[in-house]
Amino acid sequence: MNENLFTSFITPMVLGLPLVTLIVLFPSLLFPTSNRLINNRLISLQQWALQLISKQMMIIHNVKGQAWTLMLMSLILFIGSTNLLGLLPHSFTPTTQLSMNLGMAIPLWAGAVITGFRNKTKTSLAHFLPQGTPTPLIPMLVIIETISLFIQPMALAVRLTANITAGHLLIHLIGGATLALMNISTMAASITFIILILLTILEFAVAMIQAYVFTLLVSLYLHDNT
Repeated sequence: MNENLFTSFITPMVLGLPLVTLIVLFPSLLFPTSNRLINNRLISLQQWALQLISKQMMIIHNVKGQAWTLMLMSLILFIGSTNLLGLLPHSFTPTTQLSMNLGMAIPLWAGAVITGFRNKTKTSLAHFLPQGTPTPLIPMLVIIETISLFIQPMALAVRLTANITAGHLLIHLIGGATLALMNISTMAASITFIILILLTILEFAVAMIQAYVFTLLVSLYLHDNT
């Protein structure tokens, strides 16, 4: 394959205009709202999954934390559907872009931290200095805890970007190897193709797991600050 390994991560353009906005808005069309008294199987399955996830994720929160339920459920739906759509051939995955993931992580993290300083000022400040710290170590620990606090959104974004990008690169490499081996050894090409299918199934699981992990970590940051 003569195609550049990172071509699939380039933002698609039409007439010089980026299509990222349309791609980001497209997953919302996959979750229709039903006005019927009895929903169909697809909507019933979506509602069941949302109820299960929200129950597991929000059970640890108090009333102030549960006010974020709608936003966190919207977040997991958006990331999960975007990751899954990115596995389609000749498609673009916005979550492989670090800038977009930072755009999601930083406001959510900042909102959780600001909520903590607003509602539990003393407790939030106490995280910067563990109890019983020796006096000579106080300045160093305050600096370390401050850095660890500000690195949280970066860790969120990098984790999602790295996992999704690595999966796409592996599929691309193994797919290219399968095409190359078809003219050399049919047996080797068949084995590689089976590995490609198994890896694709694994990537479907990774796409959903990463959406859950991202949202769960935001929920945990919120729990620490409410």
